[in-house]
Amino acid sequence: MRRYAAIGLALAATVAGPLFAKDSLGVFSTWAAFRDASVPRCYAIAEAETSQRQRDFQPYATIGTWPARRIRGQAHFRLSRALGENQRVTLRIGQASFVLVPGKADAWAKDTSMDRAIVAAIRNAQTMTIYAIDARGRRFSDRYPLAGAASAIDAAALACMRR
Repeated sequence: MRRYAAIGLALAATVAGPLFAKDSLGVFSTWAAFRDASVPRCYAIAEAETSQRQRDFQPYATIGTWPARRIRGQAHFRLSRALGENQRVTLRIGQASFVLVPGKADAWAKDTSMDRAIVAAIRNAQTMTIYAIDARGRRFSDRYPLAGAASAIDAAALACMRR
């Protein structure tokens, strides 16, 4: 089922390609990779597993590369709910745990060292889960299967090296 969601995500981006200047680099199980030559940037992306719980947003995870900015392997997470003020966002990948920098409904690694550690952990785990508390004080989590993540991350990184 997740494979079909990733394929749907890839197809939606491909159809919107001329509008957003995104080139599909492939679908790798539950992850997909894209290149946006107009920025330029390349990224691997996945949607969180479906949930019966209330969501404010469609959650997704990206690992991005911006060659002009010399940024490679930057982790970004769109959360399923808006966060409360000063809330902690924790990412758990296998046995590794990371405290992320929160935004209103997003989270990032605190620095490039953490980005590298997140990508390394993704390569060696089967799932990752983000835990946080929303603006109404309710706990929530967004879970991602990691099948295909390493291949999508590599495809995105290689595409931006060849630009």
